Amino acid sequence: MAETTYVQDGETLDWINNTGGAVAAKDVVVIGTNGDAVIGIALVDMANGATGAVTVSGVHEVPKVDAAVIAVGEFVIWDSSAGKFDDNAATPASGDVSGGAWAIESKGATTDATIKVKLSGVPSLLTA
Repeated sequence: MAETTYVQDGETLDWINNTGGAVAAKDVVVIGTNGDAVIGIALVDMANGATGAVTVSGVHEVPKVDAAVIAVGEFVIWDSSAGKFDDNAATPASGDVSGGAWAIESKGATTDATIKVKLSGVPSLLTA
């Protein structure tokens, strides 16, 4: 019997960029509002209003807040104003997403500009 409800694999989503600006491939995007959001990584460049592919799973090397000290296995916070991931001791501000990714490696302060994280792919806390 043929499957008739299948749309896509769910690891990569078609996402409409309604951010008010362009999104570049490799940019972190926040999907959702009203207290819940999923962190994704844009796979293509998208103008505002355009639809493009975003992955919500897998391991990605992403920017890290310079002062953050992050242990392997630690859930990290997407700091939307800095455009980087921070450790879970940081206080989330408006637009930040907590629990949407976790570190697969340990990184120290100042010298490490990036960190590898595993996207959880599940709704996480979006700070109002």
